[in-house]
This record gives sequence, C-alpha cells and structure tokens, in this order.
Amino acid sequence: MVEIHGEVADGYQPVREAFARNFGEHGELGAAFALYVDGRAVVDLWGGDAVPEVGGRPAPAVPWTAGTGQVLRSVSKGLAAACVLLLAQRGVLDLDAPVASYWPEFKAAGKERVPVRWLLSHRAGLPALDTPLRVAEVLAWEPAVAAVAAQAPAWEPGTAHGYHPYTFGWLVGEVVRRADGRSIGRWFADEIAGPLGLDLWIGLPPQERHRVGLLVDLPAPAAAAGGPGGLRVRPKKSVRDAYQDPASLTARAFAAVEPALDLCSPAAQAAEIPGAGSIGTARSLARFYAALIGAVEPGLPPLFDPATLAEAMGPAATGPDRVLIVDSAFGHGFFRHSATSPMASPASFGHPGRGGSLGFADPELGVGFGYVTNGMQPGLTGDIRSRTLIAAVRACLAARRG
Repeated sequence: MVEIHGEVADGYQPVREAFARNFGEHGELGAAFALYVDGRAVVDLWGGDAVPEVGGRPAPAVPWTAGTGQVLRSVSKGLAAACVLLLAQRGVLDLDAPVASYWPEFKAAGKERVPVRWLLSHRAGLPALDTPLRVAEVLAWEPAVAAVAAQAPAWEPGTAHGYHPYTFGWLVGEVVRRADGRSIGRWFADEIAGPLGLDLWIGLPPQERHRVGLLVDLPAPAAAAGGPGGLRVRPKKSVRDAYQDPASLTARAFAAVEPALDLCSPAAQAAEIPGAGSIGTARSLARFYAALIGAVEPGLPPLFDPATLAEAMGPAATGPDRVLIVDSAFGHGFFRHSATSPMASPASFGHPGRGGSLGFADPELGVGFGYVTNGMQPGLTGDIRSRTLIAAVRACLAARRG
C-alpha cells in the first residue's frame, strides 16, 4: 500500500481516494496532484517514488516529496502558449500578423503568409522535418529553429490541422524571442513563474536539478476499455498503423529528433525545449492554470483578460487530426475538452503530456488542475489515471454546489 501525503480541503476526500486508487489499480509509480477552485488551493497530494526501483536499476528508490518536480512532456506546450498569448495581450505580438514579419527566415518554402495564430492551433503544416534533428542541434536552439523555418509545409497551411509534437515549441519559442528579445524560457521565468512563485521551468536552473524525478516507461493498461466514462485505453488500428509506419506523417512528427531525446538527461533539462521538456510540480501547474482564469492571491489579477481567454479556449481547429489520426480540438495553444482529450467540462482548456501528465483550467468551474506522473503509459491523451482524478473532482464540485 502506497502512503499518500498532503492535504485536501473539506469535501475533497474522494479526490484523495481516487489518487490512491491510481497506485493500486492503474500502475502508478510516483505522482502528485493539485487542485485550485475559485483561486484557492483545495488539494495538494503526492505519493510513491520519484525514482522507482524498476528495470533492474541498482540505485535505491527515492520517495516523491512535496517539492519533487518532473518532466512534463507536452504539458510544456500550455506554458509556451501562455507566453505568446500574453505578448499579444500586451500589444507586443499580433496573432494575425505573418510569422515572417517577426522572423523573416520563416517565409521560406511558401510560408510568407502564415499568421502567428496558425502556429498556436497546429494549422501551419509543420509537424515533421524532412531531416530529423540531432540531439546537439536541439540543445543549441539555433539549428532547430533554422530547420523549422526552412521546412516546407506538409499541407497547405490553414486548410487542415495536425498536432506538432516537437516543432510547436520551436515555432512559438522563436516568435517570442524575435518579438521580445528574450528566450521563451527567460520570458516565462520573468513574467509568469517569478511573479506567481511557481516551480515551473522551461530550461531547468542547475541548482534545481536534484529535485527532478525520473521518467519510467510503463506497459499499456490491459483492458481495451472500461475506464471512467468508457475511456478507450488502447488505440484503434488506424492509429497504431500510423505510429508504426516510419514513413507516415505521424511517425515522422514524433521522430523529429533522432536518436530520441533523453528528457531525463541533465543537458536536455537545462535546455529550453518548450514543446516537450519543461519541468515542474503539480502544485505549481495547478496554480499556473488557476492564475490564467482568476486571482490566486490579493493583488494578482488573472493573467488572461477576457479577449485572451477567448483566444485560448477557441475553437481554432477541430475535426480530423492529420498527425494523431483521430478527431482533435484546439484553442490557440491549448487542447479543448473532447473525447480525445477529456478534461472537466466543455469550457476546459489545457494540455496533456505524452505518458500521462495533465494541466488545465476551467473558467466555468473555477478550476486549475495539475497532475504530474513519472509512470509513462503509452499515449498522449485520455490517460486513465488523470481521467479517474477528473471524475472525482467533478463529483466533489457537484456535491459542494448542490
């Protein structure tokens, strides 16, 4: 039996029970979960091991603590998107301006009219690279952004959408750098994480390295369905085929870096990889999303004004996804609640991470949600562990609000 640490406010005990069930029923190794409701922290839980004893590793297990951070995988994209939207809110960026007006090299290969908002909504046609990047090129930043600037689109921009697993981060990150002068990691630290007191980083400071847990690959759940709400936990054949065909756009998009990037390496964690490599705690992830939609303490207004919130929520792209091979729904920079990416309600917007982690906000429910795990189950969206937590949160909110 895994010991669960932390606190829940009155009325949220079922969330603690759901969090504990994930360890007993869904293969959780180490995780944390936090919840804000109406600007107040009501759940802050953690348990298991930050460094589990699996795979014959000789090192002893390291328990998850209140301060443990974890690689967030594509949850990172929500942090990066907030930087772009806030620059637009402040008048530094125009979402409808051509990307090339900030980044002249981007106009190559017929992309001169692609607006910034198409980068945020995965409509630019740039999910894959003709020549995958080497790890050293990713760590250096400049070669990565040069590659995406030179890349010809896989479809006519604006006519379709398809998830950009890695390239999203370089696309939006370079727009931030060209418009503001600071790197996206520096901008996030200065303008969001610092003022809010967040343990969230796009580019980990070396003094924080000791706090970061280890990602561990887990097998897919045994059942084909039967999760909360009938969640499918095994992909359809068409999806499996797309991932397994190395020539498919899907496989090429997820293989934009070869050999595969080790996000647990010190070099990768120190680098700014805004599409996949941010690091943080569940507590700070929940606070970040709560702060987008409301005040989390006196004197700190919501980060997003109503117009920016509307941009984040969308809709900006819906329907068949040319990379994920299922229907998907995006606002600008964020997944919207859908069958593919379930959150709390149709008003929810946020971002999952491949393997299980999830952060989102729901302005109608007043929720900021942060779930972080080191047990990487196959898949990008709809993880059964986060879905279990969402169901418990919804039940508690319904009970409290009558």
